[in-house]
Amino acid sequence: MPRALFSVSDKTGLETLAQGLAQLGWDLVASGGTAQKLTESGIEVVPVERVTNSPEMLGGRVKTLHPAIHAGILARDSDLDELKQTGYAPIDLVVCNLYPFQKVTSQPGVSLDEAIENIDIGGVTLLRGAAKNYSRVTVIVDPADYLPVLEEIQKTGRVSLEVRRRLALKAFTHTRDYDAAITAYLATGSSLEHPLSDTFTLAVKQTQELRYGENPHQKAGFFAESASTGPLNGELLAGKPLSYNNILDADSAWRAICPFDPEKEAAVAIIKHLTPCGVAVAETLADAFTPALESDPVSAFGGVIAVNQKIDDVFVDALGSLFIEVIIAPDFADSALARLKDNRKNCRLIRMAQNFRLPRLEFRSVLGGVLVQETDFGDPETTTWKVVTQRRPSDEETSAMEFAWKVVQQVKSNAIVIARQRATVGIGGGLSSRVDSVRLAVAKAGEKAAGAVLASDAFFPFPDGVEEAARAGVTAVIQPGGALRDQTVIEAADSLGIAMIFTNVRHFRH
Repeated sequence: MPRALFSVSDKTGLETLAQGLAQLGWDLVASGGTAQKLTESGIEVVPVERVTNSPEMLGGRVKTLHPAIHAGILARDSDLDELKQTGYAPIDLVVCNLYPFQKVTSQPGVSLDEAIENIDIGGVTLLRGAAKNYSRVTVIVDPADYLPVLEEIQKTGRVSLEVRRRLALKAFTHTRDYDAAITAYLATGSSLEHPLSDTFTLAVKQTQELRYGENPHQKAGFFAESASTGPLNGELLAGKPLSYNNILDADSAWRAICPFDPEKEAAVAIIKHLTPCGVAVAETLADAFTPALESDPVSAFGGVIAVNQKIDDVFVDALGSLFIEVIIAPDFADSALARLKDNRKNCRLIRMAQNFRLPRLEFRSVLGGVLVQETDFGDPETTTWKVVTQRRPSDEETSAMEFAWKVVQQVKSNAIVIARQRATVGIGGGLSSRVDSVRLAVAKAGEKAAGAVLASDAFFPFPDGVEEAARAGVTAVIQPGGALRDQTVIEAADSLGIAMIFTNVRHFRH
């Protein structure tokens, strides 16, 4: 009589598979809560402890870790006589999935003790043993495979070697990802003082096959920790699947609005090719959209918009006929969502979680390896800004510089942002010369540069950038400072009547 062992955390679809095997005359063995679930469903099972002649121990930590179980799984065809001499029976099918470690540790406030208790030991051992011995044993880790396996057994009386091998690979992939998630948690979890570790294991799988990469001749895919994860951990509500470039721009757009508190101000960021072309904050999203668009209306065409509050009908009205590839928001009013779906059928609409939390670490591939760094969350709490010029900035200039300083951190270096009040009017970045970035930002701002402020992500190595800004009418500058010629730059600002703040923090974004 063939024997199946059931030990699952996720009990989805369990009864159908167990009932089908029981009707075919299979002997069913189950552990703990799985046995209870099947018994309550009227399916006769043999508890694991009756097979092992040993009760569950240590509050359920030890259930299946016994030779009666693992010899039955690991026995090859050539080992069956030896197995029989011990009084143990072979196990032909193992159905197992693991404690929900990833789900538990993704919840806010989870303690280290809770995380540790959700590290599965026996289940991983069952899966690896069964997968190792796939030449004889079938292993199922995914409830989606229950029916196909049952149907094959019903038709042919067995599971083909090809299917057993495919299911074994799936089980090894599952345990690999599981161990990687544990490693990542213990290496970067909140219980540790420093998020960087000597070793990183990224447990990701392809959740979307993209049409192509940055260009049509490049293959690409979107990989995430969970198959249920949507783009950027959000939910695609409407529009076509996101392309490679859409995802990059959407990521940049969301990062651009995260520094702004949605409880205090509505923020709108318009992104094109991974860098902001317009950002503004105001009382409402509609009020913020107009100045954000006016910052660079030409570049905004075909861009990506991210906002930090629920999108309403007034915001949809403000969009007018502007062509937008992607709109990202923490939520959409029902009527606004319906209008966007009806009138912008190709526009991707993404609803994001409202926690506005960025990952603690950033990864970047390079030839021969991967770069890892802590995410730039803005100025450290201990940062102190210092006015270094004879003229102090006015309250209005200071407010505008505070805004510009948040935006410039999202612009590609050498980054320059010119802002009036709480909106950008000119942005320059991604150039190899900082003075060229100033010239670009000034050109974008035009007449609006007069009376505006300027933020630079890194120091001015020469006075030329400040002089270019002054010629356009900029009245105040915020920058990190720290250049060899700082004093020369300060003297130039003084001679031009410009107020200048040193932040003592650099924010490169390459």
